[in-house]
Amino acid sequence: MTPIELLFERPGLAPPFGLPRALADAYGGDFGLDRPRLFANFVSSVDGVVALPGPLESGRIVSGDSEPDRFVMALLRACADAVVIGAGTFRHAKGALWRAEDAYPPAAPLYSELRKKLGLPSEPRLVVVTASGKIDTAQPALRNALVATTPAGEARLRGAMPSGASLVVLGSDRGGLASLMQALRSQGLQSVLTEGGPTLAGQLLEDALLDELFLTLSPKLFGRSPGDGRKSLVDGHLFAAKNLELMSARRHESHLFLRYARKETARLDR
Repeated sequence: MTPIELLFERPGLAPPFGLPRALADAYGGDFGLDRPRLFANFVSSVDGVVALPGPLESGRIVSGDSEPDRFVMALLRACADAVVIGAGTFRHAKGALWRAEDAYPPAAPLYSELRKKLGLPSEPRLVVVTASGKIDTAQPALRNALVATTPAGEARLRGAMPSGASLVVLGSDRGGLASLMQALRSQGLQSVLTEGGPTLAGQLLEDALLDELFLTLSPKLFGRSPGDGRKSLVDGHLFAAKNLELMSARRHESHLFLRYARKETARLDR
């Protein structure tokens, strides 16, 4: 992979981690995150499509199977204590494990070196958010995962989970995701990456929980029509505005890699 080019970086970002030289060279510079931090990673087409209907995993289709996009995804996983996904993402990625080396195998030893330097275990803890509990408990990703669900989901999943997995019941109130973040941080999981879908992203934004957004802008157009099942980055939530501040911009050929921090604003009353 040819290196990603740094176009802009805002002064005062979190202190860099001191990436292994090969990772820093490929990324176009060093990288760091504040702790605690909840950050999201998405790839979007130019016309705003992030999720496509059907059984296939949308990310690679939207990105055009971009090698640098997979590299950045892996870098973010390598820095995370935990990866949070929604049930829809879990169902569409059968067999996936959400490890850095799975996203970009060529740099697997470097990601492992970085996790050791950061004092992290060999892989991030997977957290699956499901209200219904309707997930395939035989998937290998659940072997050491935490599943966050409602009382109804708990009733469905209790006794069906792998021995190394655990359940946390959030209840049905609007503060469920805030309670989840508190639970993760109480377990020492301070740096949390979400690769959840548009519905989960919308709720995290509505609840003012998301701190940063890493967005790959793919040079593709998909188009949309009413009821076609194609989704933008936020689905099922309406805001008056959610202001974002650009923290850095990078480029690899026609792909842009944008890093935003959230600014809190009032949400739209419904």
